[in-house]
Amino acid sequence: MSDAQQPVFSIEKIYVKDLSVEVPAAPQVFLQPEQSQLEVQLEQQNEQVADGLYEVTLTVTVTAKSGAKTLFLVEAAQAGIFQIRNVGDDNLGAVIGMLCPNVLFPYARETVSDTVNRAGFPPVNLAPVNFEAIYQQRLAQQQAQAPQTAGAQPAP
Repeated sequence: MSDAQQPVFSIEKIYVKDLSVEVPAAPQVFLQPEQSQLEVQLEQQNEQVADGLYEVTLTVTVTAKSGAKTLFLVEAAQAGIFQIRNVGDDNLGAVIGMLCPNVLFPYARETVSDTVNRAGFPPVNLAPVNFEAIYQQRLAQQQAQAPQTAGAQPAP
């Protein structure tokens, strides 16, 4: 295999694409500290931005609630531009769905922790995420839905 055909994976740029923080109950929330329940949501988006270049965005939303009251909400969209070449269509989804989020997650975790701290709360340390399991689960869901839509007959 010549060098021109070798698989290429490189990080071109990592950046915060969007960041928001809300503390709707301030300043009262700081006067009467309350135990909070954390809710964490992850979302991933990707798009090809040029030949062999892909932007992958990992959005982490952390909501702290005490009962029905929201103490804070932080949403961080951590993005990266990745050069991915010569990996084949069958492997491209895995690289984008597993490898890229694994690269982005430590940056997103730091951004969320720092933002929560700057909002006046103790830093939030997000647990590691198994992006391979998430990717496999997403694949299984797509495969389960494919036969249903493939066998469906259009209405007359």
